[in-house]
Amino acid sequence: MIGRLLLPLLTEAGHDVAGTTRNPTKAREIEALGGRPVVADAFDRSALFAALRNEHPDVVIHQLTDLSARDFTGNSRLRIEGTRNLVDAARAVGVQRMVAQSISWMYAPGQNPAHEDELLDLEAPDVRGRAVAAVQSLEQAVAEMPIGVVLRYGLFYGPGTWYSRNGLTSEQIQRGEVEATDGITSFVHVADAAQAALQALDWPAGPVNIVDDVPAKRTEWVPEYARLIGAPAPPIKPGVAAWERGATNVKARRLGWRPRYANWREGFRAELT
Repeated sequence: MIGRLLLPLLTEAGHDVAGTTRNPTKAREIEALGGRPVVADAFDRSALFAALRNEHPDVVIHQLTDLSARDFTGNSRLRIEGTRNLVDAARAVGVQRMVAQSISWMYAPGQNPAHEDELLDLEAPDVRGRAVAAVQSLEQAVAEMPIGVVLRYGLFYGPGTWYSRNGLTSEQIQRGEVEATDGITSFVHVADAAQAALQALDWPAGPVNIVDDVPAKRTEWVPEYARLIGAPAPPIKPGVAAWERGATNVKARRLGWRPRYANWREGFRAELT
């Protein structure tokens, strides 16, 4: 979803962009957005090496995900195996910089919004533990690049996301399936996420939280979301998981990132009404 917004930003900034897809039918979409389509599957190691040898890019922007069917296991595999193949292929042709997509809700439990110097939740069990391990694998691989920038995004909302007017979350809230708890969420509008990826072409190596200014309790954002889409008030459930703490964007702002929607309330109103 970020690629559709990021590709035009890159071309408008004067970059020659090759956009990868594993689906040949999407080649025309990449062309329409100003890019040069390259058909390659991140799990096909030899094909990926060949694609990068042919393009010989200066920078690789890694926005690979596999969530269209809510395939979280497949997405974790992509983070591990796909990232490994992409990093190895990039290093083989001398790429100096990689900008990669990660997520901001994998930090260890804490009392305040998480910052980038804190550890990931490596002691987490079961499903969360496997997701954290996949994120750690991605970030460690990207760190092998001469300059590896990891963008730890908040939850995306806006066009094409689950948190859009006609998205999955809206359907779930309409059905009363989303509970309002004391857990804290950090959001980011998908257009602001794309802008961060563009700016990260000039950032130093390391992780950066890409989230808005206002971490929100679910008891705040879920009822507001429901109100904006005309859904029934959500069920209230006291309690919070220790890792549901949100994240701070102080580092990103210090690097010059300025989100259009600094407050999720403003962004929700713009996108959900």
